[in-house]
Amino acid sequence: MGNIDFQLEGHTAIVTLNRPDAFNAFNYETLGELQQIIEKIRSNREARVVIFTGAGEKAFSVGADLKERRTLSDEDVKRNIYKIGEVFTMVDQLPQPTIAAINGFAFGGGMELALACDFRVAAAGTQMGLTETSLAIIPGAGGTQRLPRLIGQAKALELILTARRLKAEEALEYGLVTAVVKKESLLDECMKFAEMMLANGPVALQQAKYAVKQGMNADLQTGLQIERKAYEVTIPTEDRLEALAAFSEKRKPTFKGN
Repeated sequence: MGNIDFQLEGHTAIVTLNRPDAFNAFNYETLGELQQIIEKIRSNREARVVIFTGAGEKAFSVGADLKERRTLSDEDVKRNIYKIGEVFTMVDQLPQPTIAAINGFAFGGGMELALACDFRVAAAGTQMGLTETSLAIIPGAGGTQRLPRLIGQAKALELILTARRLKAEEALEYGLVTAVVKKESLLDECMKFAEMMLANGPVALQQAKYAVKQGMNADLQTGLQIERKAYEVTIPTEDRLEALAAFSEKRKPTFKGN
């Protein structure tokens, strides 16, 4: 087991940041491993939903590895910032639905990884935030762009400029997380959420996600065209015919992703 652990449970991929002694912080090596895992997941037809979480009891991820950062030149820091931004964009662009299971501290880049996911489910009492300005830097892995798109400009500026740490329950009020659950049942609840999505057509899941995310960056008419083309992708699939047959026969459909 390296810095990133990958498991496939049924059709749910579970990606675990595995540096618990460093609060699952991202050094350059870890980012490279995460990139490789994401590339494999993207083309894995068996992985239909992806859950990201952290190893240990304390942290999802506290962001950049500051011990490593102190040893880096300015050019190396730029290299790391480019790499983390690139990797989190890959997470954002995964065709599969993604869930961040926030099991502990999620600060800085850790919070930005969660923001790159489609959904965020947090353990009760967990603290999180974009705390970079307290270190005289700014969020550099998508935080200044994804957070305001999620919760609005004013609230995002408030959290970024104050470097405020929110408890999970406060984050829920801000719209930052999807749900707050008991810590001991966090992964089980995320798996249940994944199962709800897995009951539906795999191609439809990916095309619906594509239509929503691409349409959000376009005007309404362009978005409607994106939606129509995404729908057309589902028409020739075997799963669509299976759904119609199952409805007629009053049974649950068996989807294969074809």
